[in-house]
Amino acid sequence: MHARTHTRPTHTRTNMAASVSPLRSSFRICSPLTAHYQRCRAKLRTHRRNESQSRPLYHSVRRHAAVVISGTELARQIHREIQRDVEELVAHGNMRPHLGVILVGDDPASHTYVKNKTRAATILGISSDTVVRPSSVSQEELLELIDKMNRDWRVSGLLVQLPLPDHINERAVCNAIAPEKDVDGFHIVNIGKLCLDQRSMVPATPAAVWEMIKRAGIETVGKNVLVAGRSKNVGMPIAMLLHTDRNHERPGGDATVTIAHRCTPRDQLKELTVLADIIIAAAGVPGLITADMVKEGAAVIDVGINRILDRNTGKVRLIGDVDYEGVKEKAAFITPVPGGVGPMTVAMLMKNTVTAARNALMH
Repeated sequence: MHARTHTRPTHTRTNMAASVSPLRSSFRICSPLTAHYQRCRAKLRTHRRNESQSRPLYHSVRRHAAVVISGTELARQIHREIQRDVEELVAHGNMRPHLGVILVGDDPASHTYVKNKTRAATILGISSDTVVRPSSVSQEELLELIDKMNRDWRVSGLLVQLPLPDHINERAVCNAIAPEKDVDGFHIVNIGKLCLDQRSMVPATPAAVWEMIKRAGIETVGKNVLVAGRSKNVGMPIAMLLHTDRNHERPGGDATVTIAHRCTPRDQLKELTVLADIIIAAAGVPGLITADMVKEGAAVIDVGINRILDRNTGKVRLIGDVDYEGVKEKAAFITPVPGGVGPMTVAMLMKNTVTAARNALMH
């Protein structure tokens, strides 16, 4: 038997796994080194325990259904924050934030959305008023109304409920709203600032998605994100928020983002989704994302709002772009529809209104 010479290994915290693991598999136990061997085994156990504890939450819940991110509950948290901000403004002798809303036509969905927004404003201590115009209103008349409300110092934030009748140019209307009062974040100046990572009014739905991801503790840095939908008001801003630098003026998510859209072939979409750590479904297509398209442990945020006829009840009900029942068995996090992004969108709109009121005090 040949004599072996042993040199005392040098241990460093950063190289623990590399220096310890070989000892377990090939080290010959010799009585003078028994104590050293036991210490190595103990360090190996500690290292593995710490490694398992540092894994993301979705690994620890993998044997169970997904964690459901309740937009209703998160919205309540933000409501409390907004109420404190509003009362602080008023306590210092400032005017109560005021939201001005312009509603054109008699579309039932638009009337419901406006009602939800103004009701939330009232609950949070934000005053509001809604100006209704018939669907026959001319673009010139609408622009004059917007200009009047822009110049009204009592109006903190202003929005025009979309969609508008076909004879009205929505882009012209959005750009007519003063950027500092544009609580929807649709003005070209606010869109440009968003793309340049500058502080601006972020559109409410993208802001809601980003806030839900952050408050749920979902890691984005270096993660693969698939955004299904490229609309200028939702899909594109979400992609901008998630891929930009977290150290910039308007911090982003530092993720690797891919955008899919209606021209993306179904098989190619699946190739992208199965690689995604986070899937944002914002295409307005019921059942677009199914369980076989989602990898184990992914986070799935459903932005879609689709009205379908329930064959069992004969009533219209809301569903998202995600097959909720199937996907929740594979995903680590998922948002429901209704009760997910919707309530958060209204909450972020109210937050933008308070921000506009604060900004007005500095000018």
